[in-house]
Amino acid sequence: MTDLLPEALALSRLADDDLELMLIIRHFELNLLALFDKGLLNGTTHTCLGQEYVPVALEPLLDRGDHVFSNHRGHGHYLARFRDCHGLLAEIMGRTGAVCGGVGGSQHLHRPGYLSTGVQGESLPLAAGAALHLKRTEPGRLACAYIGDGTWGEGAVYETLNLASLWKLPLLVVVENNGIAQSTPAERHLAGTIAGRAAAFGVGHHLVTSTDVNEIRAELNPVLAMVRAGEPVVVEFLTHRLGPHSKGDDTRPAHVVELLRKNDWYARYAEAHHEQFERLDRGARAMIRAITEEVSARPCA
Repeated sequence: MTDLLPEALALSRLADDDLELMLIIRHFELNLLALFDKGLLNGTTHTCLGQEYVPVALEPLLDRGDHVFSNHRGHGHYLARFRDCHGLLAEIMGRTGAVCGGVGGSQHLHRPGYLSTGVQGESLPLAAGAALHLKRTEPGRLACAYIGDGTWGEGAVYETLNLASLWKLPLLVVVENNGIAQSTPAERHLAGTIAGRAAAFGVGHHLVTSTDVNEIRAELNPVLAMVRAGEPVVVEFLTHRLGPHSKGDDTRPAHVVELLRKNDWYARYAEAHHEQFERLDRGARAMIRAITEEVSARPCA
């Protein structure tokens, strides 16, 4: 798993809006785990701790008319798209003002042009259908589907890649490869490579090893232009998962998690751009505290 760690280079200075969004997602996720510990939430949740930079880097490259399909670890995808902490927390807590009336919970969210699901691979055929519709009715738009390395064990992935290649669909498959599927390391569940599997269907593949948002955007801008022109692409992020699979089931040795923390964007950015980081981090913490107090006081949905 630690083989997936990107090289710990200095991170470039971000615009305040970008860093603030990453910090908001970070503290939103930490807050959820704290609420579970206090017995204030039911069910489960899957945080994106460590992976916040992925949707933040991608979102400005997506148009409002593009369709986004998320997965069980999708809070960051949703918040990067809509910046709607109130609605998402209300959904998870089952309070009024929830995104889906409190019936979708943490994993199943729907808004126009956005859908998440907790079923592995379920969104990919839907994303292909959306991409086909966009190709026919809104040329230049695309469908973006987020999946993890574990989802490559699902047949729906390959059925989708097959049709996307045959029909030249504007489909962007974003793989957040954090090296572990629940509790199974990638080397024990994934034969070959993700690049090789994409190539088998004639689908392009682009590997992202950086955690620098500015660098990622510059790297992916021409890739998304290809997708919009009808060339489906798999973009694989080598990333890491700091938190447990769900709310408390981390089976990794403590030293492995500690190494991930030391190489995480949060610690590295705090060191590289301390003043900006401290200012925005304080603001994000205060914002999430205030939102939690306000949403917690709402009646049940």
